[in-house]
Amino acid sequence: MTVISSVKNLEALSLTVVAEFDAGVGRVWQIWEDPRLLERWWGPPTWPATFEKHEFVPGGAASYFMTGPEGEKARGWWRFTAIDAPHRLEFDDGFADDNGDPVADMGTIHGVVTLEPIGDRTRMTILSTFEAEEQMEKIVAMGMEEGMKEALGQVDAILAESVNA
Repeated sequence: MTVISSVKNLEALSLTVVAEFDAGVGRVWQIWEDPRLLERWWGPPTWPATFEKHEFVPGGAASYFMTGPEGEKARGWWRFTAIDAPHRLEFDDGFADDNGDPVADMGTIHGVVTLEPIGDRTRMTILSTFEAEEQMEKIVAMGMEEGMKEALGQVDAILAESVNA
């Protein structure tokens, strides 16, 4: 299985998901850098993502929506705060309304993604930090942890498609 651990820490207001992949760091980095690859795994299989904007530079923005089984859309946004290719990515993450504007009452989650080589494999750690306990409880109750595990479960197939990287 791709995901090797998932830890909720209410004291630290964080959710940490660790996954390992049979690919080098550079190849795994591409699934964040390339919006066409990203949209193939970001979101659980029943809620595929479509990235409308993906400015993968510090200060850049991303906007996307996930389409549910009944055609409903859940929108989100990212603001890239730091990028150290191909090892570290930081971004602020939040829900968006139908116009793509941030939904303030859902707050912001800060994501830190680190990629580290383990021989010819890669360990990806995704640390999500919340603003408040209530926000964390609400978003985790919405299925964030399970959704992240399902989403990451789609990465192996993408990485297996090409050995050119």
